[in-house]
Amino acid sequence: MDPVRNPFSPSAGSQPPELVGRSAILEQSRILLGRVKQKKCEKSILLTGLRGVGKTVLLNEIERLAKREGYQTVLIEAHENKDLRSLIVPHLRTLLFELDRIAGMSNKLRRGLAVLRSFVSGLTITIKDVTLGLGIDPEKGAADSGDLEIDLPNLFVAIAEAAEDRGAAVAILIDEVQYLAQKELGALIMAMHKIQQKDLPLVLLGAGLPILPGLAGESKSYAERLFNFPDIGALTQDDAFRALKKPVKDAGIDFEASALKEVYRLTKGYPYFIQEWGYQTWNLATERVITLQVVEEATAEVIPRLDKNFFRVRFDRLIPSEKRFLRAMACLGSGAHRAGDIAEILDVKISSLSPLRSRLIKKGMIYSPAYGDMAFTVPLFDEFMMRVIPEFKTFSKKENL
Repeated sequence: MDPVRNPFSPSAGSQPPELVGRSAILEQSRILLGRVKQKKCEKSILLTGLRGVGKTVLLNEIERLAKREGYQTVLIEAHENKDLRSLIVPHLRTLLFELDRIAGMSNKLRRGLAVLRSFVSGLTITIKDVTLGLGIDPEKGAADSGDLEIDLPNLFVAIAEAAEDRGAAVAILIDEVQYLAQKELGALIMAMHKIQQKDLPLVLLGAGLPILPGLAGESKSYAERLFNFPDIGALTQDDAFRALKKPVKDAGIDFEASALKEVYRLTKGYPYFIQEWGYQTWNLATERVITLQVVEEATAEVIPRLDKNFFRVRFDRLIPSEKRFLRAMACLGSGAHRAGDIAEILDVKISSLSPLRSRLIKKGMIYSPAYGDMAFTVPLFDEFMMRVIPEFKTFSKKENL
């Protein structure tokens, strides 16, 4: 088939040609956006799920939905090396000036800018070597305490009141929420608590790894009363088949039943992997029906691509002791495993693994689905570990974990 016409999109965050199996969460988001716009209380949403399930795709789709509903949106991606204040300020500045462009400067809009200026305080925000200014004096005593858990709620209230004054609503969307520092996550939760108390038109929609509900609960005990945490998992077999068949149908192409079953077996229903296999089967197919043989040929292309581009980038961030810990987990197969079983394979005391386990959780490589259990955050990573470290060695008794 012509590679230029290939409908599949195996890229991080790319919109798949057919978004399937996610109608429930999109409907939940539609209801949230509609109710908040009408000043009716509704929990904000923090999506959770493993790597490769399409959380970023869903967040982008929810942003499009919010814009269609008339929301002003801010979409940012958290990461380990930048604080929340630096990430969000340029976007809030743009949002406030957009409200000004729509309806002109009002007292509440001017106050929103003044509070944002106070929030920035001594922080210098630079984008592409251009320092951002607000052209307005700060409002003393508002969001300038230096304590994020005090200042961020005040800033969100000022932003929401400015939007309300303009007849608008605001949706703040944050990807990779698990990378926020505990203080930053706590400040976000407190800000949304204050927004709900005042029935203001601002919603928070985020996405992160399965550790996110636990992080939120540890930060603020009332987080579960402010947010829904829908789990975004693998696709069902029927949805996976649709994700493969529908994109190629317009080109007059179809999948053999055995080919579909083999792709589902290999991908376990994870959307990113479905796109990879779909992409390669299209490129290798020479007939109008994609057969099992084509899938088998595609697998020989997909596995090295995944190893190099999807798995390796995470593996290369690990130190040797972390790699051996994950290799020991891989010995036990997919799914969740008891920490004691991992310690037994490594031939160490279970208590000695705590620092190592904490580092791997912080790096987003594993999570704890239940007390004492560990599981990979990256689907099929156990198979990759078996390929990249075919021979397993336990720790040296003298080695510092």
